[in-house]
Amino acid sequence: MNLDKKIATRQSYGEALKELGKENENIVVLDADLSTATKTEIFAKEFPNRFFDIGISEQDMISTAAGFATCKKIPYASTFAVFAAGRAYDQIRNSVCYPNLNVKICATHAGVTVGEDGATHQMLEDIAMMRTLPNLQVFSPSDDVETKFIIKEISKITSPCYVRLSRLATPVIYDESENFELGKAKQIGDGEDATIFATGVCVAEALKAKETLAERGIFIRVVDIHTIKPIDKETIIRCAKETKRIITVEDHSITGGLGSSVCEVLADEYPCKVTRLGINDSFGKSGNAVELMKYFKIDADAIVELF
Repeated sequence: MNLDKKIATRQSYGEALKELGKENENIVVLDADLSTATKTEIFAKEFPNRFFDIGISEQDMISTAAGFATCKKIPYASTFAVFAAGRAYDQIRNSVCYPNLNVKICATHAGVTVGEDGATHQMLEDIAMMRTLPNLQVFSPSDDVETKFIIKEISKITSPCYVRLSRLATPVIYDESENFELGKAKQIGDGEDATIFATGVCVAEALKAKETLAERGIFIRVVDIHTIKPIDKETIIRCAKETKRIITVEDHSITGGLGSSVCEVLADEYPCKVTRLGINDSFGKSGNAVELMKYFKIDADAIVELF
């Protein structure tokens, strides 16, 4: 596995939208004055009549997307995660999820890996907020290939969806031929010493840790949880039974995020100790994205230190 090639999942999103637009004329894209950053500009240049810049008005954007959905269109609405999940929460709850409308909310710039934009723009609570909403499916892809798959596949289901994307360019983990399934986690390796459940940008960090630990005679498996809701309970329970230790790692608060999701499954089905790596009851900080991952102990070195 070569992790040298890096692409930001927001870039993958923009490219996937363009291809999806060619295949389905019912796809429309909305943005809140951030199309250059969210990469929806790629779609806009190809399909200007199906792109709508709502301006700095995220709540209006989600409500407008809901309106498109009632007219049999498939709207993809984008802005930074802090604005999508935070500022427009009421509209997502009452205008999208309550009537169960086919709206795809694709939020970029999530987590501390937003970097220099600082704590106000580093959304660390969106998984927690979004996964509590009835009818809403929640996704957090880890690389370019997985992102393109998810963006295309969610167009085929009628549920409202929230997709969490990153600003930081991250390693391309999978080959183009890789098979994925919505709702089904991706297991990499079959080590029995521990299972690392990871999501988003932290999957690559878990894989780096896996290689380092193997050199020390410690063999782990990494499970890429790209679908946060509905979560793959079967894989979580099986891995807990098959390995000696369970660890979760995420660029998100450990409260309500992936770690909480895994703990909820195991508390119900197979109680065991879980070590959670994530942001612990804290806001982010302004700084280099890679340095922030190290500071908040969600990188490969932090995982290795646990052993």
